[in-house]
Amino acid sequence: MTKGARGLFAIACLLLTAPAVAGNVYRCTGADGARSYSSRSIPGAECKVVGSFPSRSAAARASAPASTSGPSAADAFSAQPAPAVAAATGTADVAAPAVVRSKPAAGDGSRRVSGQVYSYVQDGVRHYTSVRPRGSVDALKTIQYSYVETCYACSSRPGVDFGRVRLNTTAYNDEISAASRRYGVDEAVVRAIIHAESAFNPRALSRVGAQGLMQLMPATARRFGVGDAFDAAQNIRGGVQYLAWLLKRFDGNVRLAAAGYNAGEGAVDKYKGVPPYAETQRYVERVGLLADRYRRTVASR
Repeated sequence: MTKGARGLFAIACLLLTAPAVAGNVYRCTGADGARSYSSRSIPGAECKVVGSFPSRSAAARASAPASTSGPSAADAFSAQPAPAVAAATGTADVAAPAVVRSKPAAGDGSRRVSGQVYSYVQDGVRHYTSVRPRGSVDALKTIQYSYVETCYACSSRPGVDFGRVRLNTTAYNDEISAASRRYGVDEAVVRAIIHAESAFNPRALSRVGAQGLMQLMPATARRFGVGDAFDAAQNIRGGVQYLAWLLKRFDGNVRLAAAGYNAGEGAVDKYKGVPPYAETQRYVERVGLLADRYRRTVASR
């Protein structure tokens, strides 16, 4: 899968979480080479089924409430965009072609793909493509994204010393302060989690569908009432609320809360501590370093 297609497919997967009706996801390549994802096969294009989704009622029967996720829509790619699409769209009718580029993520050597894809409606079907559609289409919009392979503090590649990496003590001050006060979480820990998850990138989208500053999974976003995970205030509020829930569950232990944030609280329960996953252990260590540094910096101001 190419870098651009990987980002496009991540967005497509994100929008397919728990739709209302069952069906297939088609990856279609047109004669001009443009690739799009749709809930129906597109006439004249080479289409392949790349996934399927259950009905919302079936998903609800198969999953616990906290583990189901995604927008409610009459069709996965219907004329009404899912909430995550509406959150990520810019202005309509953008003339520039999609731009996709690969670069190191925040200096640590891990891959990041950023750019835009187009969303439009044709014959009652919503499409997502990396090439601006020709001719007359309805509801043309662009989706700006920054697709990352893994969270900033999760990468095993060398290049970042988390004891010396530059801190961000000013971004989203009001949002972080408000959420920290409301849910009783140390601001230094909140900043450390944001730094570890996205390096303060509000448009970050991971390969598994985690979104925004605090990299909320769709199920977690919905669980904590976040309608637009790419909105900084909502993302921070939901992420801090989840962090507060984890801290309460693990008796205020920041290491275990960070491990739960990365690997899930079930993994922490299973191993009765930080799970023996290399990524999670790196993440917990780096969050701890960042939190200590943010705490000292804030205290010295």
